[in-house]
Amino acid sequence: MKKDDDLLVFDEDEAVKYIYNFIPAELKTRISTDDIDYVLDIMYEFYEENGFIDEDSTEEASIDEEDMFAYILKNIQKDKVVKLSENDLQLILEGEFEYGKSIGVYKED
Repeated sequence: MKKDDDLLVFDEDEAVKYIYNFIPAELKTRISTDDIDYVLDIMYEFYEENGFIDEDSTEEASIDEEDMFAYILKNIQKDKVVKLSENDLQLILEGEFEYGKSIGVYKED
């Protein structure tokens, strides 16, 4: 049996719940699940703009985390939809990475 494309097993709703449970309680007083969903949407934009999302390929991609962080932070500051510090954003991205590892999308280096 052929393994499904990793992107197909990534459930955004489950990812948001996982990340919300991952972040510290203190951060939950300032950040909602909608805020996390917004960050994930910007992250997907980054992936698309850089050619990391290809529905016909399950090939691994090497993503520059600093570039992605800077891209997301710039868009958050420009859009002014959510108010997140760099540390807040880093925790959300760490939670997303942990979710991805838990479902086999990401591997540790």
